[in-house]
Amino acid sequence: MKTNPKIAIILGTGLGQLASEITDCLEIPYNEIPNFPVSTVQGHAGKLIFGKLGGKDIMAMDGRFHYYEGYTMQEVTFPVRVMHQLGIETLFVSNASGGMNPKFKVGDIMIITDHINFFPEHPLHGVNLPGYARFPDMHEAYDHKLIALADSIAAEKNIPVQHGVYIGVQGPTFETPHEYLMYHILGADAVGMSTVPEVIVARHCDIKVFGVSIITDLGGFDIPVQVSHEEVQKAANSAEPHMTEIMREMIKRS
Repeated sequence: MKTNPKIAIILGTGLGQLASEITDCLEIPYNEIPNFPVSTVQGHAGKLIFGKLGGKDIMAMDGRFHYYEGYTMQEVTFPVRVMHQLGIETLFVSNASGGMNPKFKVGDIMIITDHINFFPEHPLHGVNLPGYARFPDMHEAYDHKLIALADSIAAEKNIPVQHGVYIGVQGPTFETPHEYLMYHILGADAVGMSTVPEVIVARHCDIKVFGVSIITDLGGFDIPVQVSHEEVQKAANSAEPHMTEIMREMIKRS
């Protein structure tokens, strides 16, 4: 199988069904790839996929790695370094997240316009790699042209979307009501335990990024709502077809 992907996708919790849309697949379990961590979270299949989506060669991570699993930031983001070495130019990232914006509801698709890094360790901490910027610019972490393309496709297909700022936190606990409230006061619309480290490293590699969150639970309001990982997966699964439709068309037009 000969493939030359320029586009990569990272699929988050409950979002692995998009992988079934990929044709002409070559699947490689993470445990067969040298130096790759292994995903330990329910809902993450743990395999690298090469194939076609939207008529384009793509590379997809069906399941990601998280800081809360005990991996270092360098291990969490190692796959993005591999993508860069393989010639990836555009990265699509997805996640399940909790919403703090009162305009949001469970099942909403939120296009990420910016992020807040609230992790205790930075993925670029340490000696800088030769040939990379020591202080990479992050004024456009999420590509404005890709966001505009997503908005256009969503409008064409009558798929409602939200826009917002994603805050990445360590986890693995879900947030307390006042943590939700604090994150919203800081300027975030949704919170999750991934994505930000991968995006930082992608931009360090000069890879363009498009990010999307599925709002799987809500917090920070007057009445606290209990949440479980199973409920998060269920909400993500229900919203995934619309997210897949937008991403597939974006890849087709990229």
